Amino acid sequence: MLFILAFGLYGFGSAQQCPALLSPTDGATGVPLNTTITWEFVDNVQAFIIELGTSPGASDILSPQFASGNSFTPPQGLPQNQEIFVTISLFFFDRPNVECFSRSFTTETITVAPNCTQMSNPMDMSVDVTPTTNISWEYAYGATGYIISLGTTAGGTDILNNLDVGNTLTYNPPDPLPSEDTIYVTITPYNNIGMPMGCSSQSFTTSAASPLPSCAQMVSPRNGEINVPLSPILEWTQVPGATGYRVTIGTTPNSADILDDNVFNSNSTPVINFEPNRTFFITVIPFNDTGDSIGCGQESFSTLLGCGPYLDFTTGEFVTLNPEIDFPDEISFCENEAPFTLTSTDVADGYRWYQVDQSGVESLISDTNQVILMENGNYRYEAYNIASQSGNTIECPATKEFKVVSSEIATIQRLRVESNGLNLQITVDATGNGNYEYAIDNENGPYQDSNVFRNVEPGTHIFFVRDKNGCGVVQEAFIQDLTVEGFPKFFTPNGDNINDFWQFIQPPNSDAIVLQSIRIFDRFGKFLEEISQDSQGWDGNFAGRPLPSGDYWFRAVDDTNREIMGHFSLKR
Repeated sequence: MLFILAFGLYGFGSAQQCPALLSPTDGATGVPLNTTITWEFVDNVQAFIIELGTSPGASDILSPQFASGNSFTPPQGLPQNQEIFVTISLFFFDRPNVECFSRSFTTETITVAPNCTQMSNPMDMSVDVTPTTNISWEYAYGATGYIISLGTTAGGTDILNNLDVGNTLTYNPPDPLPSEDTIYVTITPYNNIGMPMGCSSQSFTTSAASPLPSCAQMVSPRNGEINVPLSPILEWTQVPGATGYRVTIGTTPNSADILDDNVFNSNSTPVINFEPNRTFFITVIPFNDTGDSIGCGQESFSTLLGCGPYLDFTTGEFVTLNPEIDFPDEISFCENEAPFTLTSTDVADGYRWYQVDQSGVESLISDTNQVILMENGNYRYEAYNIASQSGNTIECPATKEFKVVSSEIATIQRLRVESNGLNLQITVDATGNGNYEYAIDNENGPYQDSNVFRNVEPGTHIFFVRDKNGCGVVQEAFIQDLTVEGFPKFFTPNGDNINDFWQFIQPPNSDAIVLQSIRIFDRFGKFLEEISQDSQGWDGNFAGRPLPSGDYWFRAVDDTNREIMGHFSLKR
């Protein structure tokens, strides 16, 4: 059977979930040599590939081969007292295979020689067996090899004398066996302990000489051919001596979902409507009255490809003719940079750029790898490769829809300040057509997405607003403690007519400050009183009762909406 394996290295973090080993479990010991290995079934997987080795990912025990379903029984058994590493790969036709991490178990130790075995083909005492038959037998538990003899008498070796065929379960005589004669077969298993004593001969009787036909080969399409029409004429070599042909076709190496051992009397047949972009596996077995041809291999071909993916039989990899593109969902530029030139770095034969209006209608705006963007909106980018197939030229595109947005530097409208106990909460109100982030006291950040800064210590701070698309940074200073410039640091409401009221005093030799409001709070942030700039001021009472000595807070708003906060002391 001919098949080419294409492996892609993935693990448990890949898009396709790897199966867990069910039996034997990972790390199991004392595992029987004839154990059946089973694993979890994985949805949407066309086939499983199993390999066994003495190290992770190795295949020195069993080379990669397709498994039937989600289990596999090693036909020749497993080596004794050996850690066996199982590697399961997930087989796909439309993308690379997923090779999973290896799991392991350890087999039991054998302390005795194997028992004798039995022929499985031909069966013991069979008659009319073709002289070109091969000989196979059942696995003997614990055997690491077999010795076979063939003769025309019981226990005889006149045809084959004690040939060590190694750890295999079949022998194909190089020459036809004597016709119309009884053939005696003696098969003796062995291992490192020894071999059984007195394994008896088994026999079968051959028919008259009539050679089996040889195998056929595909003529059209040839093995590995691509771009095969969807309704081809399948043709294979005409084999001398064959009276017919058994044909099996499947979409996986182990399936027969197209043809299942159908018999044809000629060496060709038309097929209507193969599925496009698929690989098909075909086996043709000639036969005659003696029997079927032996050892015929499997061949493959792929139908009209379009842009793929398809199996490249030279490399064993699946190929897609569409270019690979790397393009974002959104493109941003600064308004002062318009028009904005965008250049694709993807490798392709051609490019197209479309502007998409609100109704979904597309307008081509460029057919090179560059495009000039003038305005915000929805666009579609397309890169394509050109391929020649069956005399025709086709385009294989890859496409990406994206949005264009523009940004501008922010404008800080105001700083909104709230008292939070002894600390402040300051909100930066910024406007503009952009996506902004915010920082305090350092233009280099760190920046945050939120425009609210909590637990800000009293004092002077500078706030920065930066456009995420690189259109610029603006800043605004917050001067929190101005008690030395008009707001008294303390007052003494004790009735001596000196500092009995707390009120803002216009600083000398400075521009006039106009305050819209002055609000007073205790140190827990509880609102106590609001006074105006032209009033007598606060007398230190709340609800007609004098408040105790201590620190109090104020928040004043001037005619530019700047908020000024500070604290002062009440002394009695």
